[in-house]
Amino acid sequence: MAQYWDRDFGNASSIHSFGRQAQRAVDGARRAVAKVLNCQPAEIIFTGSGTEADNLAIQGLAKNFPRGHIVTTAIEHKAVLETCRALEQAGWRVTYIKPDQEGMVAVNHIMRAITPKTFSVSVMYANNEVGTVQPIREIGLAIKKLNQNRKQKVYFHTDAVQAGNFLDLNTQILHVDLLTLSGHKLGGPKGIGALYVREGTPLVPIVHGGGQERGLRSGTLNTAGIVGLGTALQIVQARKITENQRLARLQRYVLTELKKLSGVVINGSLTERLVNNVNFSVSGHTSDELVIGLDMRGIAVSAAAACAAGSIEPSYVLRAMGLGEKRASSSLRITTGHRTKKADLEQLLAALRQLIK
Repeated sequence: MAQYWDRDFGNASSIHSFGRQAQRAVDGARRAVAKVLNCQPAEIIFTGSGTEADNLAIQGLAKNFPRGHIVTTAIEHKAVLETCRALEQAGWRVTYIKPDQEGMVAVNHIMRAITPKTFSVSVMYANNEVGTVQPIREIGLAIKKLNQNRKQKVYFHTDAVQAGNFLDLNTQILHVDLLTLSGHKLGGPKGIGALYVREGTPLVPIVHGGGQERGLRSGTLNTAGIVGLGTALQIVQARKITENQRLARLQRYVLTELKKLSGVVINGSLTERLVNNVNFSVSGHTSDELVIGLDMRGIAVSAAAACAAGSIEPSYVLRAMGLGEKRASSSLRITTGHRTKKADLEQLLAALRQLIK
């Protein structure tokens, strides 16, 4: 990325040689993302974040269907939930499907919620709190079959921000019309996102200006960020199999040790789960108490979503799963990454034992 902050600082929208050089870098990153997603480069739109990409996917469709109906889940990221709530206030109707106690959403529950006015279904690929992986391909196939007999197509969006490192992003296999990614979740830069938009999906821009990104996202392109996202996605997908195996071993170790601790209960599915995620509750302790106690020992964990940091509210995801207020108020989320070693987790467990004691 460094050369696009300094040496090659041209605006990718300019036609002079410096601009064309930046545009080549953007085009290269777009091709790299499209290759991973098995789509056309023109179907990739770069945004300022995953949140913006989610907003474009949901609001951009909604503008074509005034007072239409959206189906989503009660455990989506706030970027989806708050966007849907804003649309509700403006006259659209939204159905929020609740998951089971493992955080899994049933395909038939999604399909039963679809009405003649439904134009969009949005289900996240993997949950940011409990790591539960949803049956996106099965939902996509069911919607595709439904659309064969519908006059008004239902468009399928998935927030794949958490899934980018670990799961298959092939849009043709997933049967999605829109898919969201975020740079920093891939180990790339913050402040850059991407949205896959299947050709023919009728999006209306929510940011207006110079008409960049096929008119769907105006604003001077963040060349360095785009290059960083494209490079990071290539790296994590190339290492996906071996890294998944390594992180799965670490996950099994942590889960085994946590089960030995008094008052600890694991949240989320033990089988359909991201390999980098462990979410658990500790009876008799609050999330804030545990987060602060571990932080004082040099260990960073979260009580809920990172973007909800500073909030003392119990996890809305665990509450939507029907696990109760006490369990939601005492939950911790541990996520591992490419730098995490077993020694780090041993340190975590030792500190946790002290805190619980």
